[in-house]
Amino acid sequence: MSLFSQMNVQCPSCGATQNIAAVGSVNADRRPDLRAAILDDTFQMMACEDCGTEFRLEPLFNYLEVEKGLWIAAMPGRDMPDFLEVEDRMSAVFDTSYGSGAPAAAKAIGQDLKPRVTFGWPAVKEKLVIDGLGLDDIKVEMLKMELMRRLPEVPLAPGTELRLTGGGDAALNFAWIETVGETAEQSFSVDRMLYDEVAGNEAGWAKIRARLTNGPFVDMQKLYMGEGRAA
Repeated sequence: MSLFSQMNVQCPSCGATQNIAAVGSVNADRRPDLRAAILDDTFQMMACEDCGTEFRLEPLFNYLEVEKGLWIAAMPGRDMPDFLEVEDRMSAVFDTSYGSGAPAAAKAIGQDLKPRVTFGWPAVKEKLVIDGLGLDDIKVEMLKMELMRRLPEVPLAPGTELRLTGGGDAALNFAWIETVGETAEQSFSVDRMLYDEVAGNEAGWAKIRARLTNGPFVDMQKLYMGEGRAA
């Protein structure tokens, strides 16, 4: 089931204390409306009762959708520099819930789940967009790296992320997004055939793929954050 708990938060504008229902876990098989709310950027949006300012809670929950094979630990964007520690902690949670440390019935479910760790709302939303388009998230991250090589301008900077935002059979849509404010700074589309080109070059991308999948944080940003996890 999806779990919520009451907590007090301060309005970022006027400082008034608000008592709200914060999500702890999402079961999208039972609550597809919550998946839809993540995709349309309304999930965990709040309005201050005193001043009316709208604000959004940071992501801090587990997302489960067995039908899609998804298990995502959605974490605050500010935690990304500590991704190795977060990976270890969330891998232990998954292991206890659906891995080797889980009861037999849960372990059977876990065999078909793909554990992932994300940081910030744009990242967890992107995983659902990728799933909706029938793409592989590892290959999407490799495609991003190929795009960075080809694009005439790459506004990559701390706090700015390249995210897949949508698309169809002919083209894929991307945007450079400011993580905290979740605002798109630049957007563009590419031919979907470029994804197929990257996906078909397994040997050429083998080393990058190994680094991307060395832990449940599957995101090209990890490649720019130090040496990462030892192989």
